Amino acid sequence: MGYRSVFHAELFKNKTIIVTGGGSGIGRCTAHEIASLGAHVTLVGRKVEKLEKVQREIIEDGGRCDFHGCDIRDEDAVKTLVSQVVKEHGAIHGLVNNAGGQFPSPLLAISKKGWDAVIATNLTGGFLMAREVFNQSMSQQGGSIVNIVADMWNGMPGMGHSGAARAGMVNFTQTAAYEWGGAGVRVNAVAPGWIMSSGMETYPDSFKSVLKTLRAAVPLGRMGNEAEVSSAICYLLSDAASFISGTTLRIDGAASQGNVAIMPLQAHDKSKPYDGFHREIIPPLFKTDETP
Repeated sequence: MGYRSVFHAELFKNKTIIVTGGGSGIGRCTAHEIASLGAHVTLVGRKVEKLEKVQREIIEDGGRCDFHGCDIRDEDAVKTLVSQVVKEHGAIHGLVNNAGGQFPSPLLAISKKGWDAVIATNLTGGFLMAREVFNQSMSQQGGSIVNIVADMWNGMPGMGHSGAARAGMVNFTQTAAYEWGGAGVRVNAVAPGWIMSSGMETYPDSFKSVLKTLRAAVPLGRMGNEAEVSSAICYLLSDAASFISGTTLRIDGAASQGNVAIMPLQAHDKSKPYDGFHREIIPPLFKTDETP
């Protein structure tokens, strides 16, 4: 049994697509789906052991994949990485700017070092990857870039550093879409809401207790899964989205559209998740007696 994608099996045949942060979570899932659709996937991340594991999974499933260890905050390292990918595989057809990270904290407790680290990871690193992929490849033959941001339209209390970085990436997406459109390059973003991803396991226990209650603030009555984000990314990378650029697609079950204090939500089980990722790993904090 392989990835159960809704897209046809050769959607990305003969394409090379880079996925940053591909060693876990949404990046891992997206890499699996892209590979199942015929692409050669290049995983990028700082922790090589995670990338190696995902590469093995993809190859076991019949896909094509390699990886490069790289800190995307390092400009010279990014330039070298993209040069190596172009040398090994030729044109880069797609980039999924997924690498990121943050920690919960009120603004008054965030140090400059902590602020700079989150901005560098979630904004500067994505810019460097996109710029180099454009300059070294896409400026010649076009391509598609998808930036992963977050639901931050009403501010991001408790994670202001991440909210600022993600808002910056949305604006960068709009600017790049305009400036690079003449080269046939489309630039879009997806904004996941509350997704049951392995990234949730990195938060302290005190914050994990909050995460368990979040479904109550989602009109669809549940949290999303990684496959529901990956399918949107694949759509934006594909030719079906050939006239979509500069757009940010929210994947949040309508959670960003209202306020539970004004209109309380009723618990229900009418929304069913998309069961696409055959290797899905549900974080322990979200497991119930009904989950495998």
